[in-house]
Amino acid sequence: RVAPEEDDDTIFALSSGGSTSATAVAVIRVTGSKAHSLLQRLIPRQKPVPTRVAVVRNLYDDSGVPLDQALVLKFDGPQSFTGEDVVEFHCHGSRAVIQGLMTTLGKYARVAERGEFTQRAFASGKLDLLAVEALADLLTADTQLQRQQALRQLDGRLSNLYDSWRKRLTKGLAHAEAVIDFGDDEHLGDEAEDEFQTMDYDGAQENVWGAVGESMTALAAEMKRHLADDRRGELVRTGLKVAIIGPPNAGKSSLFNILAQRDAAIVSPIEGTTRDVLELTLDLGGVRCTLSDTAGVRQETEDMIEREGIKRARSAAEQADILVAMIDGTDIHSGITAITDVLPGPDIISRLLLVINKLDLVHTEGNTEQLLKIGSNVLGIPHNGTFILSCETSEGFDEFLSALTDRVLTRVETPDSLVGGDESALITRARHRQHVEAAVSALERFSKLSGQGSMVVDMAAEELRLTVSELGRITGAVDVEDVLDVLFADFCIGK
Repeated sequence: RVAPEEDDDTIFALSSGGSTSATAVAVIRVTGSKAHSLLQRLIPRQKPVPTRVAVVRNLYDDSGVPLDQALVLKFDGPQSFTGEDVVEFHCHGSRAVIQGLMTTLGKYARVAERGEFTQRAFASGKLDLLAVEALADLLTADTQLQRQQALRQLDGRLSNLYDSWRKRLTKGLAHAEAVIDFGDDEHLGDEAEDEFQTMDYDGAQENVWGAVGESMTALAAEMKRHLADDRRGELVRTGLKVAIIGPPNAGKSSLFNILAQRDAAIVSPIEGTTRDVLELTLDLGGVRCTLSDTAGVRQETEDMIEREGIKRARSAAEQADILVAMIDGTDIHSGITAITDVLPGPDIISRLLLVINKLDLVHTEGNTEQLLKIGSNVLGIPHNGTFILSCETSEGFDEFLSALTDRVLTRVETPDSLVGGDESALITRARHRQHVEAAVSALERFSKLSGQGSMVVDMAAEELRLTVSELGRITGAVDVEDVLDVLFADFCIGK
């Protein structure tokens, strides 16, 4: 038996399967300088494992006791996920097999921390920060659109956009450095010199930047279009907030339960049953949505707990991306008064759907058409934004659900006019937005300074440096240790 070697450089972890119960297959990954030698320890007197070829091998512990018969994959660095030597054991997923293999590996390597495999991939240049974030989003994706967006970002399309901007900025910065080092003559060949001799002093000063100024102005315009996305990428990643508001006993909790397809909220004829905000997650058209059931709102109540519930209902309405206002069809006037009082402001109308409940009690010949006009006549919402349904019989519910889903999809659609038809270039995190906004501000300051001639060329160049730095922080090319610490902590063990 060979004595164990201390090697903090080589790590291992259970990547999938076997964490809570037995599975058909579990995957254990090893990465680091000793990964290949560890593989040889586990397969004594057997043929070496070829690179990038899946082979079956018998695994043994140090005493020669069989551990498992597993599928083994070997990758040579830097052509691997982490950029280091990597081995994967696809073994049977019983606790005994996993524990035996992990115990043997633990004698020669250490267990990986959360996200450490991905952290090594980032450190070795296999992934940039945007790709790391995309991988984190992919691992936690709940819906189809979240998965598609994460894959597009992982594919490098967003990184390519920011890298192309950095290259254009670098060219402008190189011009600035040349002017600073060599003076205005950096512009001048023989023909240019003759031209400058015919200029007055002010004209020569303004021409220091040449076409660079126009290029930076165009780049700033591109960045502004990139920012004008109405947070669509962020909404797909984090999900939309949909809140149901209305007076007591309008049927909000009943609608909440129908959408949840389970009894998530208590339904009672007693007013004020719902005191707090209840939430659940829905998949509407491939978009993750957080649905909130709120306390019934009314203007006066002496119940302190109910007043707090109404306060929270108002807060939920203000934060909602889509608002479902629900009223009792047998008491229209009171319902309209209650929801009008709680609506955040006139800009909410475009995000508002009006639901008139208890169709089974108010449905009469010609009455339905009159009810449908209430939303447009009283609240100013489009005619197709009002729905009449019955939570008791579910009549009208399918039409409402279809409209709600369409409204959600419209909220995250990307108009071609905003991003040049490239929906893969959407901003997906507030962090990206902050850095692009800072880059635009720096370019705007550059634009003002660049018109003041060579006397302030160093100040203008500094603004270009700041712009490059801000974009570099998005991809991880510039110091982002604080971001990495938070990001990798959210990864699972073995990724």
